[in-house]
Amino acid sequence: MAMITNDWLEVMEPEFKKPYYARLYKFVKNEYMTHVVYPPAEEIFNAFHFTPLHKVKVVILGQDPYHNVNQAHGLSFSVKPQVRELPPSLVNIFQELHDDLGCYVPDNGYLKKWADQGVLMLNTVLTVRAHQANSHQGMGWEQFTDAVIEAVNALDRPVVFILWGRPAQQKAAMLTNPKHLVLKSPHPSPLSAFRGFFGSRPFSKTNAFLESHGETPIDWQIENIGGREHE
Repeated sequence: MAMITNDWLEVMEPEFKKPYYARLYKFVKNEYMTHVVYPPAEEIFNAFHFTPLHKVKVVILGQDPYHNVNQAHGLSFSVKPQVRELPPSLVNIFQELHDDLGCYVPDNGYLKKWADQGVLMLNTVLTVRAHQANSHQGMGWEQFTDAVIEAVNALDRPVVFILWGRPAQQKAAMLTNPKHLVLKSPHPSPLSAFRGFFGSRPFSKTNAFLESHGETPIDWQIENIGGREHE
């Protein structure tokens, strides 16, 4: 696991010293040695590498990483640039983004542009065994990512938390800071997107909140790869 080196280290270092994390580290290391696990070990903490704590404006909370080949790279809902067949949840996210802000639907699902602007794209579980969804649940990652959520909740400035689906919404009780905005809706998966995800307008609501507090809004448009103009 590539070590966290930016300002996340100061707030997360106590977690690395706790007994649960020692057990988690041993479990994850053994999983990578004995099975195919995603994301690649050096990309587990990409959400923290790409979005330092002092830059966090928005948190998008996912569950566990994509479990198919070459998809997961450490950012919730994002896939690597070369992935052409996007996961259904991401297809629906782009559809809502189009309906909400008029963004065109890009030819890729690489969301690092969001992370670079202060969108912490956090999964509650950071690793998964190939083709076995939720296979690393209950091993300690949840305690670690709860500490991340608590650290963001404690920030003395407005942050937007986007909670899609029941597992993410269960974290709402931790969000006690009145400065923050919490947006909740059904998950963008095909199973639930039509129950209230579509039409929830999280992207425009986020930007309106940021702008009302003097913050630069997020440019949510993911560009086509290869520089092709959208027709």
